[in-house]
Amino acid sequence: MNSRLIVVSNRLPVSITEQDGSVCVERSSGGLVTALQPVMNKSGGAWIGWPGSEVSAEVLHALNRNGDGNYRLIPVSLSREEVAEYYSGCSNATLWPLFHGFPSRCRFEPSFWETYQQVNEHFADAVRAIATPRDLVWVHDYHLMTVASALRDSECRLKLGYFHHIPFPEPETFGKLPWRKEILQSLLHFNVVGFQTIHDRRNFLASVKRYLPKGVVLRRIGSSFLVSAAGTHTVVGAFPISVDFDQFDECSPEDMNQVRDLRRQLPAQKIFLGVDRLDYTKGIIERLSAFEVMLKQQPEFRGLVHFIQVVVPSREEVKSYSDLREKIERCVSRIDGEFGKVGWVPITYLHRQLSPAELRSFYRAADVAVVTPLRDGMNLVAKEFCASRDDERGVLILSEFAGAADELSLGALLTNPYDVVQTAEVMKLALKMPEGECMRRMRSMREQVKTHDVWRWSSAFRKTCADSAPLHLFEPALRDLAIRSELQLSAD
Repeated sequence: MNSRLIVVSNRLPVSITEQDGSVCVERSSGGLVTALQPVMNKSGGAWIGWPGSEVSAEVLHALNRNGDGNYRLIPVSLSREEVAEYYSGCSNATLWPLFHGFPSRCRFEPSFWETYQQVNEHFADAVRAIATPRDLVWVHDYHLMTVASALRDSECRLKLGYFHHIPFPEPETFGKLPWRKEILQSLLHFNVVGFQTIHDRRNFLASVKRYLPKGVVLRRIGSSFLVSAAGTHTVVGAFPISVDFDQFDECSPEDMNQVRDLRRQLPAQKIFLGVDRLDYTKGIIERLSAFEVMLKQQPEFRGLVHFIQVVVPSREEVKSYSDLREKIERCVSRIDGEFGKVGWVPITYLHRQLSPAELRSFYRAADVAVVTPLRDGMNLVAKEFCASRDDERGVLILSEFAGAADELSLGALLTNPYDVVQTAEVMKLALKMPEGECMRRMRSMREQVKTHDVWRWSSAFRKTCADSAPLHLFEPALRDLAIRSELQLSAD
C-alpha cells in the first residue's frame, strides 16, 4: 500500500446545505481550505472533519458523491452539545481569543475543556479507523491539539504532524490558560509541530521551558528544534503557509471582463479593497476608521477614492459576532452618510462570500489592498492579492501584526492597525506612490510568494515529518546524546 496523506481538521473543506429536499455540497472558504485543497487534489488520501451538520445517510451519500476523486471525505459526527462546548466554547470562546492576545474575551469553563478532549477522542477514533503506519496524519489547528495524545494512549505508531495556523501567544498570555500544561504535553505527542513564524515557534518553546520545566531538553536541528520531554521527541519548526501562486496568477478573458466591468462602475476612482472573514481580530472597524480619518484630513480625495469592504459571514450564531456585524454596518453607514454625495459614496460593503473568479477580479481591480488584522497567524489575502497582480501594479497595506509581514515587508507598506492616524497616513502614501516604486515593490512580493508557494510549504512540512517519524525507535540514543540547551530563545 502506498503512503497516503490524511488531513484532519475541525471542518471538512465543504459546506452542507439542503435545497428542495436534497443535500448539496459546496466548497468552503477560508485560509486552511485555500492552502490544502490543491495539495490534497495532487496527493490524494483522505480528509477527516466535521461536516457542519448531522451525519445522516443523505449527508454521507452526498459526501461520497461530491468528494474529489483523488481523496475521500470522512465526516466526524458531533452532537449539538459537543458543538456548543467544544467549538463555540473551548475553541472559539477560550483558545481563539487567548491565542490572538485578547484574554479579557476568554471564558475558562471546565466543561469546555472536558468536551474539547472528548471531541478530540472522536477525531482520533476516525484516524484509527483508516490510517496505517505508512500514512502521514496531518492534524490542523487549535481545535485539535490533543488528538496525538489520544492516539498515543493506544500505543499508536503513526506518523503524526500538527500545524498551528493561528498565532501562539507569549508565555505570560498562554500561562492564563488553566489547561496550559495539558495542552503542551499533548502537542509534544506529535512527531512534528509547525508554526507560521519564528516568533510563534519561539513563544511555544518559551512556554514549554516555563510550564514543563522538569526533564525538558531542547536541541537545535538545522532550522528547527528537537524537544525531548517525558519520553516524547518532537521536532518544532516554522513553516510559513502560502497559496498556489499559479491559481491566482492565471487570468482568463472572463476574469478580465469582470475587472473592466468593476472599473467601469467606479470611473476615475482609486479603489481600496478589504477582504476579511467576520472576526474581531481582523481590525475591520479600525481600518474603516482610518479611512474616515483620511477623508477628513485629505478632502481632495473625496469623490476620487472608493473603499470596497468584503466581509465573509462567520460564526453569526454567536452574539458577539452578530454584534460585530451590526457595528461594522453602522460604521459604514455613518461614513457614507457624512461624506457621500450624489454620484459617490465612500464605501461599498458586501456581506457575503465571493466566488474564486469574483475574488480574483476584485484583487486585480483594486489599486490598494488593505490587510490590517489586529493579530493574524499569516493572512493569505495578502499573498493572494500579490499573486493575482500579474500587471505588477497595486499597493499592499499590511499590518505589522500579521504573520505575512515577515515575508512581505520589503514590498508592503506596514502599519500599526491600532493607530488609525498612522494607518490613514499610510493610505495617503499608497495613493500617491509613483508607478515605478509601486511596480518594484509588487515585483518583490510576487517573487517571494511565487518562490515560497503552497507546494514548498507542504513539501517542507511533510519532509520534516518523514525524517522525524522514526524518533521513537531511538529514545535511548537520543537521551544519551541530548544536552540541556543553553540557547537564548529570544535571540533565535
